[in-house]
Amino acid sequence: MTTPSLSGPFPCLRISSLLLLLALVCVSPAQEPAQKPVEKRADKKAEKTAPPEKTENPAHIELLETRCRFEASGDSRKEVHARVHINSELGVRQFARLNFDYNRSFESVDIPLVHIIHASGGTADILPSAIIDHPNSAVINAPAYQDVRVKSVRILGLEPADILEYRVITVTKQRPLAPDFWLDHSFDRSGVVSQELFEIDVPAWQKVQLHVAPEFPYEIVASENRTDARVLYRWKYTAQSNSDAALETMEAEPDIVLTTFKSWQGLSLSLGRALLAAENPPAEVAKRAAELTLAAKTRGEKIEAIYDFVSQKVSTIDLPLGSTGFHGRPANEILSSGYATAEDKFNLFTTLCRSAGLVAIGGLGGAPKPTEKQYPRPSPFTHLLVAAVDHQQTIWLDPTLDVAPFQAIPSNLRGVEVLYLHPPWEATPTDIFLTTWLPVPGESPIPAKQFVSVDATLAARGNLTAKVHYSMRGDNELVLRVAFHQSPKEKWKDLAQLLSISDGFRGQVSSVNASDPYATREPFTVDYEISMPKFVDWSKKPVRIPALLPQLGLPDPPAKPAAGAVASPIELGAPLEVETHMTLHLPPGTMVTAPTGTSVQRDYATFVSQYSAKGPTVIASRHIHFVLREVPAERAGDYSAFLRAVLNDQAQDFTVDRPESPPAESTWSPQPAKP
Repeated sequence: MTTPSLSGPFPCLRISSLLLLLALVCVSPAQEPAQKPVEKRADKKAEKTAPPEKTENPAHIELLETRCRFEASGDSRKEVHARVHINSELGVRQFARLNFDYNRSFESVDIPLVHIIHASGGTADILPSAIIDHPNSAVINAPAYQDVRVKSVRILGLEPADILEYRVITVTKQRPLAPDFWLDHSFDRSGVVSQELFEIDVPAWQKVQLHVAPEFPYEIVASENRTDARVLYRWKYTAQSNSDAALETMEAEPDIVLTTFKSWQGLSLSLGRALLAAENPPAEVAKRAAELTLAAKTRGEKIEAIYDFVSQKVSTIDLPLGSTGFHGRPANEILSSGYATAEDKFNLFTTLCRSAGLVAIGGLGGAPKPTEKQYPRPSPFTHLLVAAVDHQQTIWLDPTLDVAPFQAIPSNLRGVEVLYLHPPWEATPTDIFLTTWLPVPGESPIPAKQFVSVDATLAARGNLTAKVHYSMRGDNELVLRVAFHQSPKEKWKDLAQLLSISDGFRGQVSSVNASDPYATREPFTVDYEISMPKFVDWSKKPVRIPALLPQLGLPDPPAKPAAGAVASPIELGAPLEVETHMTLHLPPGTMVTAPTGTSVQRDYATFVSQYSAKGPTVIASRHIHFVLREVPAERAGDYSAFLRAVLNDQAQDFTVDRPESPPAESTWSPQPAKP
């Protein structure tokens, strides 16, 4: 299961940014390299945040042609033709296999051409036997979703300096949400594609909404055929010299957007009809709802009981939204199978709630910017939230993460608006929801708290061993909980090793334990042991030892705004309380001088540290509490002073001295006896 972006904008502990990386990289299954520019906003965002390297690409696409033809029924035909120049062995590995995702219930993929032109002379055609069709890896154990497939071509005999040419044709019949259709496309700015040709062919009388980025001019060719009058939009793009500044100016909206949806409300109604059944809940679903809520005394308890069941007892099949064509399975079938996609978990949750007399809804989120300003279509969305109504309160939930605590949702989905999925049994969205867009509260109902304790021992020879304990509630808890849940136990050591590195420990981790990820009513805990040989060199006088605590990461003070620009507030992120504690046991006879503690109080945050030494035992603690989400721009100077106080405190060391150096290592070895 692919982990969404879960960390807050400015997590207080440095572990958070690394945890996000390990959740996305270390836990997620390996992905095949992209074989052509992908028409999704997530990839466009990746282009923006990760500019291309200045070195030569392992392979570059000399020509990329894409032709899309749509019919009035919503059926379509897409043909892609590419010529790829292989520059290195890495390029050979990247293109050793071409993968094309599709859903055979409404799509077919044909690969009529796979051709190699060898630099050494001669050509080779890939035989049809090299093409295989298999289920997507996410649905191997999910028979209900076996239509979600991958067609793969194994490329043998490819070498550096060769040219690979291929053609792929995808035909769509009875397109999901037909007769409406939509398309997103962005031209490659990374330098991978030298020349790109793109065409869209639609019926002349078909009313479409078309957005095109101003820097991509196009021509319109109208057909004179009276029986099949059509309009052709054509682009020809040649790669320019790219710069980081040019990449930074890229819009969140794709370069080309075409859609026949007239409004977001129309899309909401269409998705609701596709994903939710209008009939009364099946008997077995109503029975299960009654069983789940039997002991519940309040509406909130009923909602929590249903959420726990859907979240933890129904396994999530991790497919991108829309992979199944927004075709919802019946709730009783989902219930009996024990697994579901995000869309089907939404269906099951809302059906169980209806059976229990509760009001439940769903919302699509994860779009890169406020989508009400964009053209209506499903493609900007990456995540589906569910919610239930407890009197006047809407409780937002994410059952797709399996182990998310009740009311815990990814922080990037808080404080935004989501597209309301309108139930088909309501004629118009005029009941308690008077708009197509629903606001998700910015504050988490779960107070964010983190506690880290370190119990360390420094040996006479300078080796350090420590036991580290984490206990978390809030956004970082969700990252850790999901990461350990998705990773097999034999990989937990790797997760803990990354966690230790992020906290500044460079030793070897061992004996890793974590609490049950499904025990969501309790804070998530992680324990590990770490050893650091030669932590100190007693021969150097004096020895300085930092407090063995995770560094508290705070946002930098704002840069001076440009002339005439308005200064921005300093974003602190969601309210968060962090407490860290260290006990360090030193060799007998060691003398210690502890630094002075610090106390800084502000209305937006507080920081307190304490340091002490009693005999050979050293104790240190730091406590920081972020109260507000931001500091007003006019108080930037005050925040800079607060930040300086925290950084200066963290830079302090304990001064340690031993009157006698430890005995040197013995070099004695047995000598042979004299005759």
